[in-house]
Amino acid sequence: MGIEDIYTQIIAEKSRSIANRHHLDAPTDVVAGKNPTCGDEITLEIDRDSSTIKDISFVGSGCAISQASTSMMIDLVRGKTIPEARRAIEEFHAMITEGELTDETMATLQDACALSGVSHMPARVKCAVLPWHTLAHALDEAEGKNAPSTH
Repeated sequence: MGIEDIYTQIIAEKSRSIANRHHLDAPTDVVAGKNPTCGDEITLEIDRDSSTIKDISFVGSGCAISQASTSMMIDLVRGKTIPEARRAIEEFHAMITEGELTDETMATLQDACALSGVSHMPARVKCAVLPWHTLAHALDEAEGKNAPSTH
């Protein structure tokens, strides 16, 4: 089994997983993201304090790539500090837009590296980055950095 097969298997498993699909009891932030090109729609529910993402979940629907990416992102940022989450967002964006998969990126993004091949599929890039952009938007809003959403 080659790396592409392993990555395909990870994406398939994560897209069907329900582990991160639920409402939180008392989220501090609720932010929606939409990809009109593919019809992907997610709502992230975040329980955070000023320094840490204590818990995060999502509800929504969309293609396998958007759903897998959302689940992978949640697994990655849950329990992390805000700066760690922002670093993961930046690494993911660079991986998808620049197509580079470095050892540092692999260490930071873990299973989310399975989406690295999306960089070669322009029509699917928006699907993969949707949850990451939505999380960045939520963190920016929490820090008062955002204008109204363009999602």
